[in-house]
Amino acid sequence: MNFKDDSSVFIPYIPPIYIYPLFCYDFRAKKNFYREMNKLKTRMKSNNCGELNLSNLNQEVTLSGWVSTVRDLGGILFIELRDRSGFFQLVANPQINPDVHKAFEKVRSEYVIMVKGKVTKRPEETYNEKYPTGQVEMYPDTVEILAESKVLPFVLGDESVSEDIRLKYRYLDIRNEKMLHNLKTRHNIVQAVRNYLNNQDFLEVETPILIKTTPEGARDYLVPSRVQPGKFFALPQSPQIFKQLLMVGGIEKYYQIAKCFRDEDLRADRQPEFTQIDMELSFVEQQDVINVVEGLLVDAFKAAGVEIKPPFKQISWQEAMDRFGSDKPDTRFGLELFDIGDIILESNFEIVKNTLLNGGIVRGIRIPGGAKYSRKDIDDITKLAVSFGAKALANIIYLEDGTAKSPVLKFVTEEQAKRIQERAGAQAGDIIFFVADKPKLVYDIMGRLRLHFGKTLNLIDENKHNLLWVVDFPMFEWSDEEGRFMAMHHPFTSPNLEDLDKLDSGDLGNVKSIAYDIVYNGTELGGGSVRIHSSEVQKKIFKALGLTEEEAAEKFGFMVNALQYGTPPHAGLAIGLDRLVALLCRTDSIRDVIAFPKNASAKDLMSDAPGEASLQQMRELHIKSTVKKEG
Repeated sequence: MNFKDDSSVFIPYIPPIYIYPLFCYDFRAKKNFYREMNKLKTRMKSNNCGELNLSNLNQEVTLSGWVSTVRDLGGILFIELRDRSGFFQLVANPQINPDVHKAFEKVRSEYVIMVKGKVTKRPEETYNEKYPTGQVEMYPDTVEILAESKVLPFVLGDESVSEDIRLKYRYLDIRNEKMLHNLKTRHNIVQAVRNYLNNQDFLEVETPILIKTTPEGARDYLVPSRVQPGKFFALPQSPQIFKQLLMVGGIEKYYQIAKCFRDEDLRADRQPEFTQIDMELSFVEQQDVINVVEGLLVDAFKAAGVEIKPPFKQISWQEAMDRFGSDKPDTRFGLELFDIGDIILESNFEIVKNTLLNGGIVRGIRIPGGAKYSRKDIDDITKLAVSFGAKALANIIYLEDGTAKSPVLKFVTEEQAKRIQERAGAQAGDIIFFVADKPKLVYDIMGRLRLHFGKTLNLIDENKHNLLWVVDFPMFEWSDEEGRFMAMHHPFTSPNLEDLDKLDSGDLGNVKSIAYDIVYNGTELGGGSVRIHSSEVQKKIFKALGLTEEEAAEKFGFMVNALQYGTPPHAGLAIGLDRLVALLCRTDSIRDVIAFPKNASAKDLMSDAPGEASLQQMRELHIKSTVKKEG
């Protein structure tokens, strides 16, 4: 810049107190510090074990890792060195490197060592195609034992080791190739999710862990307050209310890799603490959310090496139940259910007719080639159905000669029997089973029988990746235990606007919601809904659920109040991250994709949590124990 008049130049006054520290700061010391840190990094490890190949021939490298195996072949010692990236072979020949050979003689499995030397080519006849590093090896110049190891309590990779032992020594179990692969896959999926949502202009916002306990969900984990005697926080079952409040606050697009907590009985796909991919969007409708989630899943699946192509099929909840007996149907195989209720009503099958006339339904399933089942086979299938809740399981066998055999046939005419066969699509050599009862029970029994036959008849193609949306859920479902209607999803789900009049008339069983679940190979990956953004509609839902205005205000007061201050239309969804990763890693248990999970009794066997609190801690929390200690 040229100045014609020096007086135009403005030179700010900087007090000496701000300049003096700059002269005192030892930039040289900082530079030396980082130089030493870099030296330390390269001194311990210049390369990863699994990345070396023929392009690294004759390079001087430093490797560090765990000794996977030690083999003595005629006095020459071979070590497979392992780190997170893979395996690399080390060789010690007493004629070539006697000092290294002596050091190798002291080494045992799972010792941590550091070696230095040149990468050399293996003899072609010893190539190991199992590993990417199988064409190269090293005759180390030096070896240093960094840490010794006791004999492990189990052999890494041994599939017969009990899960309790694996969980007790989880820090060792993580060294297993399978566990390492699962955790890498989880990392890749999370990064893909974050990158996708960031590129879609979402903001990642953290929501509180200590919150107020709320109804209409699973059992809360409670945290006693020391400073508010007699009061408790709850750990969140989901960030549901807070993410909706973020929409009220104008965030518009929110996401979070959220920790959630539920105090419930555990299964292979449940943990007391779990992680979900949580999101919420303003100024959107159902299809907008579906479009975002489909793009997210494409990237998440790709991170696990799986290609999927949207758009995914959408079916209504009622269609899913009628065809598959499940709102999370596995569509990789057929065996769809069929309805013969209209035919039975015309027959003399009085016991089933009475069930239908009292609001029940009848659904059947055709098993190709099932006519060959023995009497014992049919009895075992019937016992299975009874264990699912059936009072009885009827069957009709279609013999190879074209005739049918069943006690049921004495209650129906020949013409009705023919219609049943056509409805079932049954051929000679097939058998059909059917159940009549209350709709919820029939769907559950037949859906589980369908899955049973799909597995036992080997009809499921494990290489398929079928995704679909289930939409148009009922807003409410009747609970015999509670004696009232409950929200099928949660009380902030928007009802179908065309069904608002049914809320006033009390016809709750026929109210549909604007809710949607994403299903992958018969497993629900996640679910969401358009939310209620009107305080008046929210009050109607609370009333339908049996909450008085006072109860609603006490439990959800801040949410109801927020809806009165310009709440935008909004919707969202949450995907179970643990479940998604487990499915893509092809493991049956989400415990296999969580670094430090709890066992089936919600206990951490490694750290022995939960543990007892001291009397002093309990006094501070104003808690008295009613549990009697043994002895």
